[in-house]
Amino acid sequence: MNVNVSNPSADPAANSMGPSTAPHKEEAIYIYQAPVRIWHWVNFFAILALGITGYLIGSPPPSVGGEAYFSYLFGWIRYLHFAAGYIFAVAFLFRIYWAFVGNKHARQIFLPPVWRASFWTELLHEVKWYAMITKEPMKYAGHNPLATLTMHVMFVWCTVFMILTGFALYGEGTGMGSWQFEYFSSWIIPLFGQSQDVHTWHHVGLWVIVCFAITHIYAAIREDIMSRQSIMSSMFSGWRTFRDDKPIADE
Repeated sequence: MNVNVSNPSADPAANSMGPSTAPHKEEAIYIYQAPVRIWHWVNFFAILALGITGYLIGSPPPSVGGEAYFSYLFGWIRYLHFAAGYIFAVAFLFRIYWAFVGNKHARQIFLPPVWRASFWTELLHEVKWYAMITKEPMKYAGHNPLATLTMHVMFVWCTVFMILTGFALYGEGTGMGSWQFEYFSSWIIPLFGQSQDVHTWHHVGLWVIVCFAITHIYAAIREDIMSRQSIMSSMFSGWRTFRDDKPIADE
């Protein structure tokens, strides 16, 4: 879709004295379907809740004096962590489903085309762009190759790891005979050695996601400013607009 914006004046003299009235063209492409956008923001709040409560579980606040019934703080921390964990897991399963039924951009982070030589060439170009060695990036409708690979490794696989280890730890509380214990705790905990090892690696996964979130937000803001295309607003509207006429590499 091309959006042409012009401001012609009926008075030729006014045109000659005022600012340029040449038509301004912005190309807009619908990228992110509504289910992907909804998942993105549900995911955002779930990860925020998981990150805060997970940190407090790993580094508990000081105990509160008095009757425990009136200060159920840590119980609420654990409850919010478990509730957010279920939301996070169910949302991720939905996201996998939508990768199959949605548009091609919906499956991009799950299937980076690493078998294509051009993917690695373009990825190197993006690395140079982020390192400020190259003057301008290539133009992509969806994620660029560097973003695709980063999200695939640091988000998709880290999400799988956190869901598996999270349910393994949760299954210890629900006990033997529960589906959480049978499907997760019974084999994941022995795989790592012991429960404390799973706790440690699950906690390390939290910091991996924190580092990813910081990088993700920085890159989105940077690209919105420097790459002549909308990034932040695209996750609200679904549309990506471009402020130049260069060809799009992934279309």
